Amino acid sequence: MASCVVTGAGGFIGGHLVAELVDRGVDVRAVDVKPLDAWYQVHPAAEAAVLDLTDRDACRRAVEGADRVFNLAADMGGIGFIEGNKAACMLSVLINTHLLMAARDEGVERYFYASSACVYAADKQDRPDVDGLAEEDAYPAMPEDGYGWEKLFSERMCRHFAEDFGIATRVARYHNVYGPHGAYDGGREKAPAAICRKVAAAKLTGGDTIEIWGDGNQTRSFTYIDDCVTGTLLIADSDVAEPLNLGSSEMVTINQLVDLVEEVAGVRLRRRYLLDAPQGVRGRSSDNTRIRSLLGWEPTTPLAEGIEATYRWIHDDMVARGWGRGSSPAAALGTTA
Repeated sequence: MASCVVTGAGGFIGGHLVAELVDRGVDVRAVDVKPLDAWYQVHPAAEAAVLDLTDRDACRRAVEGADRVFNLAADMGGIGFIEGNKAACMLSVLINTHLLMAARDEGVERYFYASSACVYAADKQDRPDVDGLAEEDAYPAMPEDGYGWEKLFSERMCRHFAEDFGIATRVARYHNVYGPHGAYDGGREKAPAAICRKVAAAKLTGGDTIEIWGDGNQTRSFTYIDDCVTGTLLIADSDVAEPLNLGSSEMVTINQLVDLVEEVAGVRLRRRYLLDAPQGVRGRSSDNTRIRSLLGWEPTTPLAEGIEATYRWIHDDMVARGWGRGSSPAAALGTTA
């Protein structure tokens, strides 16, 4: 593979993607707006650049000399962040727009865009027992307000830059990616990491209660980071120009997710349901018919296996940060998911 740029490289998925590319011997430029000491992973074998990619000139500097771009950069987080920061999420459109323009001007051959299952129409996700979302379910358009609209618009930008300027654009719709080396507190974490943190905090402090946003019956499928990275590279290398789902089809309720984390931790907690907290759609899962047909692959990591690895990493990181019996049990409740 030729030299490439990974944007959002200081983030959760971006850090894992850079690691895999470096392992494959690829010359990588890792780009993020955060200072280096705030990156989840820093890889000495990759060039690191701190750039604000909402700026057009910064995008030009980011992609200069590269043959490929993986655009994972976005201002986003869990459902609480998305619902409370719609304008900020939509401003990420500047990143993709300016990166596409820079890619066109600098002669980039192939451009990958990380989209989201949030592009899917709300009326396809209005009950827990929904069918898996197929790619065509994004239209007629009624995506998640703010973040989902930005993602859907940016998908169209990729399509039209391919049509008008000949850049080979590829799009993956990520479904709830989780795993080690990502956010688990602070408000940007997603449900698996938040629940792992709450359970670990309860165990470490002697707490006996966990707060759950919603009634716990909302359903999701969760995609382990290793599958996400594998699928990203397969889609980026493929001849498939249309967006593809990149998600697990193993759908569970949030209550079942809590069960799995408790089993790994060896605890049972009382559940306090916050019915007025943000909880997103009632049901979401990935229909993998198209990716199986076109690429002969789909995510395969069982949720129980991925959750165990994620919980162990979060628990150990919390211990390293000083969590223990001297901490307040109230901290186990947290603020997310």
